[in-house]
Amino acid sequence: MEPIVAKCGYRCDLCLFFEANFAGGPGPDRISEAFARYYDCQLAPEAIRPCKGCHEGAEAPDKDCRVYPCVREKGLQNCGQCPAFGCETLKTRMDVVEECLAKHPNVSEEDYRLFFGPYLSRAPLTEIHRSARD
Repeated sequence: MEPIVAKCGYRCDLCLFFEANFAGGPGPDRISEAFARYYDCQLAPEAIRPCKGCHEGAEAPDKDCRVYPCVREKGLQNCGQCPAFGCETLKTRMDVVEECLAKHPNVSEEDYRLFFGPYLSRAPLTEIHRSARD
């Protein structure tokens, strides 16, 4: 699958919630347990559903996302294309995942791949931003 970068830089193509990955993923119980452990985020297993991503023109999958409306308002595909790249709105979203990972330095390779890798958005967005300037 080609990389699919969300507006905030999350990698949809690697995300457990993305509809193309959901059925083959670890399942709602495991996702719920991991998000509680790593992110202190309570997701009821029965509320975990596949996501179409934010590129489909639908509403933002995360109703509290502040990045989504900003990027749409500016007519961009993602924050990497924005002249204000690294703004406080984006920084807050990127920092959450990085801070949670820092609290779990001994996370297994599998859990890193499943629960952190798709959401570490700084690197893909920085690359997009560099390419947009060239």
